[in-house]
Amino acid sequence: MKKGKMKLLAVVGIILLAAIYYYVALPAINIHSSDFWMFLIVLIIVIILIFVRRKRLTRYTFKESKGLKAIGGLLILVIAAYLIGSLLSSPIVNAKKYQKLLTVKDGEFTKDIEELSFDQIPLLDRDSAAILGNRKMGSMVDMVSQFEVDELYSQINYQNQPVRVSPLRYANLIKWLTNQKEGIPAYIKIDMATQNTELVKLKEGMKYTTSDHFNRNIYRHLRFKYPTYIFNDLSFEIDDDGVPYWVCPVKKFNIGLFGGTTIGRVVLCNAVTGETTDYSIEDAPEWIDRAFSADLLVELYDYYGSLKHGYFNSILGQKDCLKTTTGYNYLAIDDDVWVYTGVTSVSGDQSNVGFVLMNQRTMETKFYEVEGATEDSAMSSAEGQVQNLKYVATFPLLLNISGEPTYFIALKDDAGLVKKYAMVNVQKYQIVAIGDTVSACEEAYTKLMYDNGIKEVEKDTREIETMTAKITKIAQGVIDGNSHYYIMLEGSDDIYDVSVVDFIDIIKYDVGDEVTIEYKEGGDSNTVLSLNGKEKAGTETKAGAETNDGDGGETDAGTE
Repeated sequence: MKKGKMKLLAVVGIILLAAIYYYVALPAINIHSSDFWMFLIVLIIVIILIFVRRKRLTRYTFKESKGLKAIGGLLILVIAAYLIGSLLSSPIVNAKKYQKLLTVKDGEFTKDIEELSFDQIPLLDRDSAAILGNRKMGSMVDMVSQFEVDELYSQINYQNQPVRVSPLRYANLIKWLTNQKEGIPAYIKIDMATQNTELVKLKEGMKYTTSDHFNRNIYRHLRFKYPTYIFNDLSFEIDDDGVPYWVCPVKKFNIGLFGGTTIGRVVLCNAVTGETTDYSIEDAPEWIDRAFSADLLVELYDYYGSLKHGYFNSILGQKDCLKTTTGYNYLAIDDDVWVYTGVTSVSGDQSNVGFVLMNQRTMETKFYEVEGATEDSAMSSAEGQVQNLKYVATFPLLLNISGEPTYFIALKDDAGLVKKYAMVNVQKYQIVAIGDTVSACEEAYTKLMYDNGIKEVEKDTREIETMTAKITKIAQGVIDGNSHYYIMLEGSDDIYDVSVVDFIDIIKYDVGDEVTIEYKEGGDSNTVLSLNGKEKAGTETKAGAETNDGDGGETDAGTE
């Protein structure tokens, strides 16, 4: 009877220890999970220790114990299976499979990456966003004593604007005890273009977060709902209505037991209610921006670039081997977030052979063959322009400025605040423009491109037209401080723009007066070049082009 009780207690003890370990460590019950194999190994070792203690076995009796031999054999078998599975899942024996995990297409820079308006360019990096978020939180006197901002700051594309969002978290365990009934009341949203920082208060608090405890902890909540799923990095996002969600990508193993990780499914968890929805990656809602983490995408591209000729070539000969550069940034294109990073040779030279954009929702990857400076070189060039101020460059963002691949860099002071902006030409990184605002920086950069012959002034190929008619409508306007008259003529629906600076006589005319104009067609209005024979200074009109002096040259009026 005593032996039976001892066995029962041993079994109960093992089950209890296993349950505690599972509740704390949360391993997925899946043979593809390394944590699950560690759980099995630890569990078998605990059983052996209990068995040995109960029997008080000597080395001799250990050899004679069939039960202990069986358990020891099981431990060796599990360890061997784990080690062999790890080897057979590695790039050493599966280089070709790893290289093909990512499909890379060649992209066209000017077509795929449109020029962004200044209100869509993310001016802040994550660290700067965190400073703004903490400042905003510090101003909320009703919350700052109970909550703090989580460090997540996920970058997403929200209503076609680049923003970072991060939930609040309980300041400590005591604050959790006093506030957990109502939940976390708000999240931080930072517009990365305008730097506008908003604390978004919720009608009902978030009850499933990383700072919650027990079954409301988001990781434990997911594990108990999906015990076999192996989750990748979770990200905090908001949908188009501002509802907070946890985006929980599920790993898919394509090579052996542990290798070739991609994303096969996505679980959405409502941070307020805890309600979850499971999607295959192909069916995930389009508002999701971060199914594939940036680190995973970079890892997949490194496999693609380095394993073209096998594993050992990537270590020894390194023929045709490429790798991503030392950092990455994000670019919002067509309501998706793309990871940007440069591509360079593994030999470690100071130039890029191109760059890649990788879609965080679909894993779509495009390579752009644009040789030029590495991001580190561009950052050094930008810092060199303001070395007296000792500003520090952030990791560049790749932009299309007038068709030219351009590094856009924010320059920060010692306090982490953005003070200036820099634009560095990717292919000629000695061309560096600095400005206090983005528009001033872009203006200086454009001028440098003209000065260095990268861009040429486009020739005006529009034909000069002539028209004589009565004025049917006339109105005055001001553009950049200069007065303009806008007229409409009989027999035409077009609007004609007459600059008062160039044609002061226009103020003498009114509706019903007949005028003769020469003009070039434009977008919203046609530009007037000649009014009743008087020409705009420096403009070649039809009359000027046809009027020659006695030596056969153009007159001053016809010189462009």
